Amino acid sequence: MPRLAIDAQYLTDQLKALLNIPSPTGYTDTVVRHVAKELERLGLTVELTRRGAISALRQGSRRASARAIVSHLDTLGAQVKRLKENGRLELVPIGNWSARFAEGARVTVFSEAGTYRGTILPLKASGHTYNDEIDSLPVGWDYIELRVDALARDRTELDRLCIEVGDTVAIDPQPEFMDNGFIVSRHLDNKAGVAVMLAAIESMERTAAATPVDIHWLFTIAEEVGVGAASILTPDVASMIAVDNGTSAPGQNSSEFGVTIAMADQSGPFDYHLTKKLVRLCQDEDIRYQKDIFRYYRSDSASAIEAGHDVRTALITFGVDASHGYERIHTHSLRSLAELITAYATSPVEIERDRNIHAGIKGFTRQPAVEAAQARAEDLDPAE
Repeated sequence: MPRLAIDAQYLTDQLKALLNIPSPTGYTDTVVRHVAKELERLGLTVELTRRGAISALRQGSRRASARAIVSHLDTLGAQVKRLKENGRLELVPIGNWSARFAEGARVTVFSEAGTYRGTILPLKASGHTYNDEIDSLPVGWDYIELRVDALARDRTELDRLCIEVGDTVAIDPQPEFMDNGFIVSRHLDNKAGVAVMLAAIESMERTAAATPVDIHWLFTIAEEVGVGAASILTPDVASMIAVDNGTSAPGQNSSEFGVTIAMADQSGPFDYHLTKKLVRLCQDEDIRYQKDIFRYYRSDSASAIEAGHDVRTALITFGVDASHGYERIHTHSLRSLAELITAYATSPVEIERDRNIHAGIKGFTRQPAVEAAQARAEDLDPAE
């Protein structure tokens, strides 16, 4: 079956709804409920792990050698490190992101007493007081603090607000959806990937698309801190595709348009055969694509492999400018990704041997050019 038509309005509506739900790693219950309800509305069977990662099953013609598609629900954020004597809060980051992009952010602090609004500021924030020192202050989490929008002039008043060390701080996304298709917001990594997956599911349900094997739609809750898909896969899953952001920056080949297929990240190359299949699907279905390698990047795929899961993995991305900062993407990339997911989900299984966890050499894949040439000369199946 070729790629399916994607409802672009549904996709952007889901992204807007997701961005409105704070979900820094460790504070994801609300977004999990939102996505789980939408998956059930679309007709999928939903299960949660103990901590809340989602596995939604869409049945195919068989269970063996099932496929998985994964995105993560958690985002960057911060935690209260210390209550300061000046009534401000010292912070530590949740996930790996620069304090440069924290300065000036509007935030919500989640405390036992409720929520408080606030702003992250440099330690020297007033030019009228510090003059040129505001420009010479170093960049780093040791040089910023959170000003709470409540009566908090000292440590005692912070205590009265019931703000405590370890409280979660969510960063406002400040989304802007532009008429020319660009979307600017924090947390597009990876709320956009989740919206892409939902749009692909909606398209498949709307068209009653059949798949040759079961599809496991996975939504993890701790990718930003390296946990990702470590414990959500089942033994029947033979291949997994992660949907995440690609870095469109100088020296990179990613783009804010089309699909960027990752060939490798800091954990090493992605599966040769699965990646080749995704490229071929883009070519066959006229989906714009490019390839890239990410040196300072890991995804749900890395955590699954490191946890010991013997699955083929690949990474398909939407190009993001200024990742982990004030991010920008384009709807063209999101639609292209959703189209590729539908094309992959409905495509035939090519490596039948993958239905077995362990098997003999018969049916094992061929990789080097010399072996492929030999197979052609001997009129063998390239997978035998």
